[in-house]
Amino acid sequence: MTYTLAVCAEMVFRDLPVDERARRIHDAGFEVEIWDWTRHDLTALERSGATFSSMTGYLRGSLTDEDGAAELLRTAEESVKAAQRLGCPRLNLHGTGLDGEGLPVVPVPGEPTGPMWIAAHRTLTRVAELGESAGVTFTLENLNTAVDHPGVPFSKAGDTLALVAAVDRPGLRMNLDLYHAQIGEGNLIELVRRAHGLGLIGEIQVADVPGRCEPGTGEINYPAVARALTALGYEGTVAMEAWASQDSERALERFRTAFTPA
Repeated sequence: MTYTLAVCAEMVFRDLPVDERARRIHDAGFEVEIWDWTRHDLTALERSGATFSSMTGYLRGSLTDEDGAAELLRTAEESVKAAQRLGCPRLNLHGTGLDGEGLPVVPVPGEPTGPMWIAAHRTLTRVAELGESAGVTFTLENLNTAVDHPGVPFSKAGDTLALVAAVDRPGLRMNLDLYHAQIGEGNLIELVRRAHGLGLIGEIQVADVPGRCEPGTGEINYPAVARALTALGYEGTVAMEAWASQDSERALERFRTAFTPA
């Protein structure tokens, strides 16, 4: 296995404080991801002993309008400081700010317009510059609009890949979420091959479909994805961003098994 495995602490061991979740995940041999850092005690997370691989890289804002871009960049600067405290190398972004239910703060009807693409490119270039100056990488995540995030612009993996390729700076990479891509596009292995061939993957996130639970609970053949990643020589992070269908420890082991090619 050439890649590193991580687990999102927001979605497993949910009866425990997040720092104890991080400790459990670390003790099981995985790196740890979190979402909105403002909801957590950073000092407790620092003391957990965990290695943090990713966290949400902004608090508010959007890619496509001047005021939203300014707010996104301002809160991204705050997030960089939090990431540096935790030694976290990647900060995640979406096409627009999300509320507590995962819905866009300002939904966008239909496909993004030409001016929106231009504005997003301009904003992401500034984000990439911030990442490079701070020694971290921002990752732009694809989402799905059919089930979880209706109204999010640049939701498809093809959209996020196009934006990251257009910016073409080391401070910005793609967070290729295969759960969202399965719902939005499918053809996952070819999508991984294309993004990897361009050198634009910052990390890969996984959950099964339907249900967004751990690998092995739905329709995605994740062992085949793991074999493809190994064949490609992918050396980044694969993170389980999934609910535990039953027991959290069992979910972690099912994830490990799926991504340990025979």
